[in-house]
Amino acid sequence: MKEIVVNNLLRENIKHIKPYSSARDEYKDASADMVFIDANENPFQTNVNRYPDPQQTKVKERLAEIKGVSTSQILLGNGSDEVLDLLFRAFCEPRQDNVITLPPTYGMYKVLADLNAVDIISVELDDDFEPKVDKILHVQNDNSKLLFLCSPNNPTANSFSANKVEELINGFKGIVVIDEAYIDFSAKASWLSRINEFPNLIVTQTLSKAYGLAGIRLGICYASEFIISVLNKIKPPYNVNQLTQEKALDRLNEIGAVEEQIASILKERSVLISELNNFSFIKTIYPSDSNFVLAKVDDADFRYKQLIDKGVVVRNRTKQPLCENCLRFTVGTSNENKLLIKILNQL
Repeated sequence: MKEIVVNNLLRENIKHIKPYSSARDEYKDASADMVFIDANENPFQTNVNRYPDPQQTKVKERLAEIKGVSTSQILLGNGSDEVLDLLFRAFCEPRQDNVITLPPTYGMYKVLADLNAVDIISVELDDDFEPKVDKILHVQNDNSKLLFLCSPNNPTANSFSANKVEELINGFKGIVVIDEAYIDFSAKASWLSRINEFPNLIVTQTLSKAYGLAGIRLGICYASEFIISVLNKIKPPYNVNQLTQEKALDRLNEIGAVEEQIASILKERSVLISELNNFSFIKTIYPSDSNFVLAKVDDADFRYKQLIDKGVVVRNRTKQPLCENCLRFTVGTSNENKLLIKILNQL
């Protein structure tokens, strides 16, 4: 697939849109020893009286160093949800185009499709929670612009087969978006390592999970320079605030501590799975490549209420396709997991 094909996937108005030019876009070196009277800011120092860097340069430079990509291949958003919303705005014509999702999966794909007046074609995963490649490629049409692959998948916790994902990237006529929010907990390689092979590939990641920064809302999009340049044209000028940028940079400079926490979560995941196997009302524990475990129980609604009454909140996924009577357990600290097991023994 050539870059010009990706250009043809864009909405016509997006191809010609003129981006808003902010004061910090025009004079970029906000750290320079200058008198700044260009942006109508309050001149009195509060540490946040100035507008943030609209391109989040320092954060991108650190991410580029860690991930081995160019800064021109990175877009940052106010959480991954803003990044995903920008993809709808760039590629999907309202009331005309459609996207393909693979339930059970992350619920925001449907919410954003509805918000942007874009149709959804749903192709359920198979019984092993893998994509039905032939069916997906069969149901696509000329208006299918985005295919969402959440891998590792939420709520099923598994990573999709690499061969099936590659077949979809090569066979889908639109943009393939691989949501890797949980990739740091997986033994599988990130598709980011192959981002330059496929012009129609977008990989999204986040600092909310492994990096422990859910509260600052920072999502990351990796793609070709062409796609990133388009998204930069339509993103809000100051979409990532100064405090988020500072906290993100601090955490990205603590990679050792992040890796220790990931190792702890993986260890606790193994312990949790082992313990859950001891309960007769837990019927199936599905393999996990994530920081959570999906388990089928005898009666999810009943067990969920029992746990709530005991002061433990899990996620009841029983209404999701293929997840009847399934509960989702996030891996907690050692003490939290021990408390969960103790309470399960009381049920």
